[in-house]
Amino acid sequence: MLSTFTRNDWLLLIGFAIIILVLPWALQPIGAAYPDLLQKIAIFGIFAIGFNILFGLTGYLSFGHAAFIGIGSYVSVWSFKLLTMNVLPAVILSVGMAAVFAFLIGYVSLRRSGIYFSILTLAFAQMSYNLAYSVLTPITNGETGLQVRAIRDSAAVSLRDGDVRLIDQAMGIQEIGVPITNFFGMKMSGYPGFYFCAVLLIICFFIAMCITKSNFGMMLKAIKSNQNRLNYTGIHTRPYLISAFVISGMYAGLAGSLLAVTDPIAGAERMQWTASGEVVLMTILGGAGTLVGPVLGAGLIKYAEQKVSSWNEGILHQAFSGLPDGLQNFFVEFFSFFVGEGWHLTLGFLFMVIVIFLPGGLMEGARRIASIFRKQRTDKADEANAVGQPAE
Repeated sequence: MLSTFTRNDWLLLIGFAIIILVLPWALQPIGAAYPDLLQKIAIFGIFAIGFNILFGLTGYLSFGHAAFIGIGSYVSVWSFKLLTMNVLPAVILSVGMAAVFAFLIGYVSLRRSGIYFSILTLAFAQMSYNLAYSVLTPITNGETGLQVRAIRDSAAVSLRDGDVRLIDQAMGIQEIGVPITNFFGMKMSGYPGFYFCAVLLIICFFIAMCITKSNFGMMLKAIKSNQNRLNYTGIHTRPYLISAFVISGMYAGLAGSLLAVTDPIAGAERMQWTASGEVVLMTILGGAGTLVGPVLGAGLIKYAEQKVSSWNEGILHQAFSGLPDGLQNFFVEFFSFFVGEGWHLTLGFLFMVIVIFLPGGLMEGARRIASIFRKQRTDKADEANAVGQPAE
């Protein structure tokens, strides 16, 4: 697969890696350089890249990927409770379990296509949510959520009195205070937690590039272009679709695991249908079928969620302080509907504008701007050549 990489592909990968690693400095001017937001951008970037492998390449729209986020979170927290606070076993187990569930759900859902496939995945996600919220309470702890505790003493009789962490106890690791996840001693909180997620994001981006450039990726694009024609030629497309669904589910499971790594708690709310809809918005806003677009969309939505939702009338008054009082009050009253608890209106308006004017997402806008600059350079070069030519 690496043999198919062009010079531009390597430049894209290197540029993407550099940008992700310097985000703590690059986002300071817009007030988005704190670890919690950076971690979410990296984690949901992984989620969106994985979703794009299914939706962007095959055209199959899933409304159930939040189920794999929840599975990854629950498996990770149970790994922290039973095995060790080291994140490596948790990540491996979460990705593996997400792959198993993705295969089972995909095997059933992919018997249908179009809107019927979307509804089936939504049904599985809602069933998973309800199971986690009420039926499987001994495993998920219901609405309270599953969280890590200090290692229980010898008098404890159940996991409700504390965790076991067999590997940590066997290695003689002593806990002081609230247990914190670690990667061979490096605490997964603050900026170290972000850089752990960032490295995994870069690796996932590289894997997605390999898939896109491979024969497997070409087949997925052919399915999106004309699946019926492939079926008529005797190519069985279902194994390719199931493989894409499983890979996409593994990405989502990894994202769910990282949510638990950076905040060791797992709740049923991560499996709601709104979480599945959020990744659809991320992918479409950034540009479905592109490599960078889903990450860009994830960063934009998470920034809006954290920053725009925190704005209030006081901040708006400061922003319009240079206007006369009457005009200032008018603008504050108007824009107050789009900030704070109403930030979803801003997101909806942005989504509407993108869909109407840039159907290919933000990446289409970037391509249009780049094409304008290229055209200007070409025109200038043509003019220079025309000036240099002798008159006939």
